[in-house]
Amino acid sequence: MNTNSLLSAFRLFRVKREERPLATVMLLVFLALDALVICKYYDVFTPQTTYYWHLFISKFHISGFDPITYSVVSNWTAGYNVYRHPLLAFFMYVPYLINQGLMWLTGINCAIFIVSAIQLFAAFYSMLFLYRICREVVGVSRTDSTLLTVFYFGFAFVMLSTMAPDHFVISMMLLLLALYVSGKLILKGKKLSGWQAVTYFFITAGTSLNNGLKIYLSELFVNGWRIFRPKFLFGCILLPAALTWGVARMSYDHIVWPRDVAAKAAREKAKAEKEAKRKAEQAELARRDSIAFAAFTTAQQDSAIAAKAERDSINKAKVAAAKKKKRVRKNGKPIANGEFISWTDVTTSRSESIVENLFGESIQLHQDYLLGDVLRTRPMMVHYRYAFNYIIEGIIALLFVLGIWAGRRSRFFWLAMSYFALDMVLHVGLGFGINEVYIMSAHWIYIIPIAVAFLLKATEKRRKALALKGLIAALAAYLWVWNVSLIVQYLFF
Repeated sequence: MNTNSLLSAFRLFRVKREERPLATVMLLVFLALDALVICKYYDVFTPQTTYYWHLFISKFHISGFDPITYSVVSNWTAGYNVYRHPLLAFFMYVPYLINQGLMWLTGINCAIFIVSAIQLFAAFYSMLFLYRICREVVGVSRTDSTLLTVFYFGFAFVMLSTMAPDHFVISMMLLLLALYVSGKLILKGKKLSGWQAVTYFFITAGTSLNNGLKIYLSELFVNGWRIFRPKFLFGCILLPAALTWGVARMSYDHIVWPRDVAAKAAREKAKAEKEAKRKAEQAELARRDSIAFAAFTTAQQDSAIAAKAERDSINKAKVAAAKKKKRVRKNGKPIANGEFISWTDVTTSRSESIVENLFGESIQLHQDYLLGDVLRTRPMMVHYRYAFNYIIEGIIALLFVLGIWAGRRSRFFWLAMSYFALDMVLHVGLGFGINEVYIMSAHWIYIIPIAVAFLLKATEKRRKALALKGLIAALAAYLWVWNVSLIVQYLFF
């Protein structure tokens, strides 16, 4: 590491004196949230077994979060979609080895504890980096930075990201780290070094590929057009991108594809055996029916024929109903069919999704279909029961818009907005994941407290500042009470 670098790794992860009170309280809060999930699934997920994937996928249900990390840490493989998370499985190899040692020592699967520790680390430093962005980059007071941090972690799917064993809290920490470092560099008039650019890209894009584009945005805002000089362009942008994509292709060709082929062959063999058994049972039943039918009188034969026809009609109706139910779409029509383009959605209502999901469920949980999975039982659109939920959403949206105006002259703010804009193009524009867009909140929703921080800074010397802080405090208290109560209700009642 370059000793002349602006921010060394030690300084980045050292908790400063003024941060310690907030850090202590939030650490206890994150511990309590993680403990809720551990208590819920301890009896189900700690016994050792052979097929961990099916166990976790079938038993874990918190909205649309995937428990793939539990499976990878229990029995390592490239379990994630390697094109969307090209290096994430490799990042989890050391936790897997630790779990193997603990399984040998304790006799139980400790994946839920190890993954919880990873989440706790990521949530804790996400909190610190957001606090520092508000305090050191935007320049608001210690009290205001604390208030905005507490406000942010009251958002429903930010809170849930710290609890659920998915990659989102890790991505959130990495993106806030990149923003914090970029902001400090902008303030100091320094440039992002080559090793910083490559490191941030590998860990961020390796965790979630599309977020690697945000590192390019940081490079552009911090270094300017210098990033297109041949040395930087090829060494710090094109080469890391090619290597990351190469790892994704190799993982697919040598791990995922052979595994999928073997699994498909096993399924086809089991299906063939089941079909052969069914045909044998049908043949035996037909033989017995023919023997019994031969002994019937003419009237009995007519009655048996009618009963059989009625049974066949009922069975056909059940099969048709099952097929129809299976065909129900939980997402809109894609732009086209293809490896990546099939993830798009051009028919789902954007306006309704923005109100109910993007700025709705992301911040306030809906009471109906509480934390249901849209790929199972939850409809794509769920409405709040009460008007005040929409009023709260409107107030937060208004604060966001006012914050955008207040931060319009800041280069750092437009960097943060470019992160947000990228996700909006993907989710709202192209429709990637729009059927459960709230799941991805941790990738972008930090723009709201950052915008509000600029609003607080712009009003700090005016009479309205105290009223604004009181409003934010009231919103934070409401969100924590509303979302935590519903989460506890879902997990334990």
